[in-house]
Amino acid sequence: MEALRKALETLGLPADEQTVNKYQKYMEGVLDWNEKVNLTNITDPEEFVIKHFIDSIICACYPEFEEAQKIIDVGTGGGFPGIPLALAAPDKEFVLMDSLNKRLKIIDELCGQIGIGNVTTVHARAEELAKNKAHREQYDLCVSRAVANMAVLAEYCLPFIKVGGCLMAYKGPDAEREVEEARKALYLLGGQVEEIREGNLKEFGIDHKVVIIKKVKNTPSKFPRKAGTPAKEPLK
Repeated sequence: MEALRKALETLGLPADEQTVNKYQKYMEGVLDWNEKVNLTNITDPEEFVIKHFIDSIICACYPEFEEAQKIIDVGTGGGFPGIPLALAAPDKEFVLMDSLNKRLKIIDELCGQIGIGNVTTVHARAEELAKNKAHREQYDLCVSRAVANMAVLAEYCLPFIKVGGCLMAYKGPDAEREVEEARKALYLLGGQVEEIREGNLKEFGIDHKVVIIKKVKNTPSKFPRKAGTPAKEPLK
C-alpha cells in the first residue's frame, strides 16, 4: 500500500494509517468476495491498488470535486471510483448506483465492516433513476468509470446533476475524439465541455484523462430515454 500512500500524499489527501488501512480492508474484502461474485478482473493486489485505488482518486484534488458535497457514482461496479473517493473525502456524501444488486449488497456489507459511513447504494438503471425526483438534478457532481462512449455516458449522467454542477468522466486516450463526437448530445442534455485533464499521477502508471463537463442548463424531461435506448441509439 506504499504506492497508495504516496499517491494520496501527492494529492494532499488523508494518508494516515487508519485511512490507508480502510483501503487495504476494502481491497481484501473485494478480492475475497470476487471468488463468488464478479466484482473485478484485477486480482493482483499491486495492480488493484494502481488501477482501482490510485486511478479512482485522480480527480480528488480538482476544485470541482473539493466544492461538491453530494456526489453520485453511476455504474459503480465493485465500488469504483466511489469508495476510494469516499475514503479520500469523508466529509462528502456519496451515492453509488449500479444495476446489479449483488454488487451493491457486498459494498454495503464491506462499508459496514470497515466503517465507511458516507456511502449509500442504490440499485437501479440510470435511465430509470434519473426520472426519480429524489435523484434528478440533485447532485453537485457525477463521477463515472463506466464503459460507455461519451454521448451514452452523458445521457446516463447529466440528468442527475444540478445546473452549475459537473460530470467527471474517466476516459482513455480517445477522450478528445469521444468528446468531439458527443458535442451535439452534450448540448441537448444541458452540458458543456469545460476541460479534458491529464491525470497528475502518471508516475504510478495512470493514463486516464478526466473529461470535465459543466451542467449549464436543465436537462429536458424527455432525457434519459427509456432503458436500453441510449446505448442502442446514441444521441448524435
